[in-house]
Amino acid sequence: MYAEERRRQIASLTAVEGRVNVTELSERFNVTAETIRRDLAVLDKDGVVHRVHGGAVASQSFQTAEFTLDARSRSASNAKSAIATAALEFLPAGGGSIFLDAGTTINALADLIGSSPIAPHLSIVSNSLPIALSLASNGVPDVQLLGGTVRAITQAVVGDTALRTMALMRADVAFIGTNALTLDHGLSTADSQEAAIKSAFVNHAHKVVVLCDSTKLGTDYLVSFASLDDIDVVITDNDAPETILQQIRDRDIDVVVAKR
Repeated sequence: MYAEERRRQIASLTAVEGRVNVTELSERFNVTAETIRRDLAVLDKDGVVHRVHGGAVASQSFQTAEFTLDARSRSASNAKSAIATAALEFLPAGGGSIFLDAGTTINALADLIGSSPIAPHLSIVSNSLPIALSLASNGVPDVQLLGGTVRAITQAVVGDTALRTMALMRADVAFIGTNALTLDHGLSTADSQEAAIKSAFVNHAHKVVVLCDSTKLGTDYLVSFASLDDIDVVITDNDAPETILQQIRDRDIDVVVAKR
């Protein structure tokens, strides 16, 4: 496991549980206590957690930092692959229309859709350059890439042009990625323009399926783009804390745990 991925999981556990200790984290991740202390020091410096004697407690600050696509694709890659496979079950039966949000987990889903027998029967709209290219490379016949401004760090199309186009569209299912998920702040991300597109996807779909690996549960980013009341399904991996999964189920949201 990369250090970056381990730290994201530690941040998520701290946010969910409120407090973590070095010994338990060392056993969970099968690394030395000194490695965990270094991880906590990095997270404390970034403002993600607060170091205390023997461990760390959750920070109440909202995150704003974004990682490159390459860094995000390496993080929790096995979990993202399992989540994407589980998401195939929510494609419209017999074909229909879907929105594919920008993000590395959604990109993994797009790769699977491209080789699926249902692909020729789907009408797909996305704001992601990598996703549109993946689908087109696999010969998917009905793919629309929203027009607008491209954000370099995420290769996502954003802006007024994309939003005006979205105002005219509806889909059977929206597959949405998120930087973070909490009960109070809902789904959140770092950039307001990407948040606006994500919100449009959510509001213009009959069913909303969120693909969210366990490292993102219990953390908050600056801009909330949907509440839990807006979503129907959350697909995560088997490292997700049962505490937060049950809290999500209590909101009448279907939770699918994909095994890596």
